[in-house]
Amino acid sequence: LGPHLPLRLAQQPWHLLYWTGRDGFSLQTLYRRGGQAGSPTLLLIRDTEAQAFGAFSATNIHFSTGFYGTGETFLFSFSPELKVFRWTGKNNFFVKGDVDLLMIGGGSGRFGLWLDGDLNHGGSHPCETFDNETLSPRDEFCIQDLEVWGLA
Repeated sequence: LGPHLPLRLAQQPWHLLYWTGRDGFSLQTLYRRGGQAGSPTLLLIRDTEAQAFGAFSATNIHFSTGFYGTGETFLFSFSPELKVFRWTGKNNFFVKGDVDLLMIGGGSGRFGLWLDGDLNHGGSHPCETFDNETLSPRDEFCIQDLEVWGLA
C-alpha cells in the first residue's frame, strides 16, 4: 500500500492502535483507540473467507454525527492483487462513525464499506464516493480479524 499513501506519509513509522485479537470485537473500543485527532489511519480487515481489504483515512477513525475526511481517503482490496479505489469527487461521504455502524464511502443508499457495532459483520457495495468494486467475495461478510494502524 505504501506507494498509494500520501507522499508526506511515505517514510513515517506506523504502529498498531487496535486489533481484535488483543482488544476484542467492539466499535466503541476501536473509536477509543483510533488514534490522535487528525492523525491518518489504516483499517485492515480479513474476513472469514480469507479475503483482505480495508480503507485509508487521512484522519483518525472516530464517532461523528456526520461524514468527515478528505479526498485522500481510499478503499482497497487484495483479490488477489492490490486494487485501490480513490475518491471520484462525486460526493464527500468519506467516513461516518455512528454508535453502532462505521461507514466509509456512500451514495444512493449504499456504502463502500460498513462495519457493525460488534465488529462481527460488515458489507461492501459499489458507491459513488470511490466507484469501487465490492471489496469482499460477498456483499456481506463476517470479520475474522481487524486492525487499525496509526502514525507512531
